[in-house]
Amino acid sequence: MGNTLGLAPLGTLPRRSPRREEPLPNPGSFDELHRLCKDVFPSQMEGVKLIVNKVLSSHFQVAHTVHMSALGLPGYHLHAAYAGDWQLSPTEVFPTVVGDMDSSGSLNAQVLLLLAERLRAKAVFQTQQAKFLTWQFDGEYRGDDYTATLTLGNPDLIGESVIMVAHFLQSLTHRLVLGGELVYHRRPGEEGAILTLAGKYSAVHWVATLNVGSGGAHASYYHRANEQVQVGVEFEANTRLQDTTFSFGYHLTLPQANMVFRGLVDSNWCVGAVLEKKLPPLPVTLALGAFLNHWRNRFHCGFSITVG
Repeated sequence: MGNTLGLAPLGTLPRRSPRREEPLPNPGSFDELHRLCKDVFPSQMEGVKLIVNKVLSSHFQVAHTVHMSALGLPGYHLHAAYAGDWQLSPTEVFPTVVGDMDSSGSLNAQVLLLLAERLRAKAVFQTQQAKFLTWQFDGEYRGDDYTATLTLGNPDLIGESVIMVAHFLQSLTHRLVLGGELVYHRRPGEEGAILTLAGKYSAVHWVATLNVGSGGAHASYYHRANEQVQVGVEFEANTRLQDTTFSFGYHLTLPQANMVFRGLVDSNWCVGAVLEKKLPPLPVTLALGAFLNHWRNRFHCGFSITVG
């Protein structure tokens, strides 16, 4: 007897379920492409600063800031912020109104609105005493895998001047984002446009970003070594000013000591560092910073106390 090979009918063969691909994420805003790298670097500090934060309710909070410096007159700032009930993420709440006024009467104000589920609007105003300096209006649409933004800066119909900026970002894969920026400005006797292309690649522990255009180039690299150590590298080139800058920054977190240390070194022979120390259970944060420019032989330091 020979062996018999039995074949099952085609209809009874098991079928593989189609593989479901995860949808591409939204790339976020164009202004946040280099945010991870920039957060590593320390902020400039000079003089003595006292900041008192007060939460009045779940929607409203204020902050008082007193700054004394050897480079200028002492100043006072009143900062107020209102946050609405619509929270899309831990860092996005709508509507949001933020204002900052100093002792001379100058005001910086910003209003964020959610017009629809995907459409956001922002208005920014800046005054110097009784004179308007800047008024800017933004509209941003966030699709499933892309973001489009249009900005109008200082529109003046009578003077026939305006600055218009258009941004677009598209997620090509889960890690690669490509897009561009178009800046158009017009005023009597002058008109021009600048095009910039942008790309961002995000890995598990690092992010690389590049902006290239006729105005120059901006490249950044962010790497998270572990939960305590982060480093960032930035390169900026300006074709109009014929200037290039290379910077290296690092961020060190010591959770057991409630301390955060940030430092930087750049190609202009400038070094700087800022140390932040929290004092639990008190709601107090101390910060001490120092910056030295070897090329210009300039040194300045700062100290701040934040309460609340």
